[in-house]
Amino acid sequence: AAGNQNNMATGGSDVTVTFSNEIFDQNDDYNNSNYTFTAPVTGRYMLSTQGYLLNVDTAASYNQMTIRTSNRAYYWLLDPNGLDADVSYFPFTVVSLVDMDANDTAYVAFNQNNGTAQTDIDTSSRFSGYLVA
Repeated sequence: AAGNQNNMATGGSDVTVTFSNEIFDQNDDYNNSNYTFTAPVTGRYMLSTQGYLLNVDTAASYNQMTIRTSNRAYYWLLDPNGLDADVSYFPFTVVSLVDMDANDTAYVAFNQNNGTAQTDIDTSSRFSGYLVA
């Protein structure tokens, strides 16, 4: 990410995570203006996202990080109600081997239901993918 994505919306709807900086993109398959990876060929792809949520609100019903592809969604879910206090740093990881056809897309989304719009996505968070077979 180019910087922290701050005060994520709390309406229970997906918010696209804005991974706007690329470390490398060998085939120009990632669009850093709409934050979407497009599969160049049909195959199996290893997709992953990892990083930290900052200032996690315990009043939220849940926090969810998702890799959404054209075919399916792959989730990480946190129920912060069991925490004693708002959390400064909370790690997330979603990793999956996914089937994608040529021109299928994938992106990362965050979803928080209820609570205060105070949760941030740390700038050290990453999204990556590569063709396996």
